[in-house]
Amino acid sequence: MCLKEDSKHKMNIETVNKNPITLTEGAIQEIKRLVDSTNISADQYLRIGVKGGGCAGFSYILDFDTKQEGDNMYEIEGIKVIMNIAHNLYLNGIEIDYQTGLNNRGFVYNNPNASKTCGCGTSFG
Repeated sequence: MCLKEDSKHKMNIETVNKNPITLTEGAIQEIKRLVDSTNISADQYLRIGVKGGGCAGFSYILDFDTKQEGDNMYEIEGIKVIMNIAHNLYLNGIEIDYQTGLNNRGFVYNNPNASKTCGCGTSFG
């Protein structure tokens, strides 16, 4: 939060939404390619989140969706990203990459909040 002094010298609290998500260059390029090659409407944004399930407890959500009540919006290199406020607890500081190697192809999540991950890398605890 930032404190901001108004013209009457009273202190107001201004909330600043710091981006909790990092997209690597590979992820940015792949997301932009997906947007360009599919029929994603202008009111849909990249949703990043979590849901219960997966072999380690939670699974990642990475999809295109409309903004809902309780979502924060961020912009990363021209990509509008939405995330439910409650998911910040699990995803703050996450880095999402896209890899095209022989051993690993697809989106890869580097989550500093995960105490354990599964072998496939799509769920965490």
